[in-house]
Amino acid sequence: MLLLHHRKLQRWLQPGGHADPGETTGEQVALREAREETGLAVALHPSAPRPLDLDVHVIPARPGEPAHEHHDLRYLAVAEGTLRPAQEEAADLRWFDWDAMAALDLDPGLRRGLAKARGYAYHGRR
Repeated sequence: MLLLHHRKLQRWLQPGGHADPGETTGEQVALREAREETGLAVALHPSAPRPLDLDVHVIPARPGEPAHEHHDLRYLAVAEGTLRPAQEEAADLRWFDWDAMAALDLDPGLRRGLAKARGYAYHGRR
């Protein structure tokens, strides 16, 4: 699985981000963000649910922004090509095998999404 170490948040996350004007589906956003952040050619996994996972978590208040719920729509994609990370967001971008990811300090929502993805990565379906 491909994870990026987010420069601002100092955490390993899945590639992704926010919608741009004119984007109307989570799939559009996920594919564009994955392409921009990795430089890879990406496509949605042919048999995984869309979205694969939905995570809702609280973002604490900070200056100029009240606390709020944040919704992550997670999609499983397949990719090919050469990694060309977007330096402004990713301090690191790396492929991990399942055992290596177990040692990372990942948030529970990402762990849940990765557990769902694992079945599709090996079997094409759950």
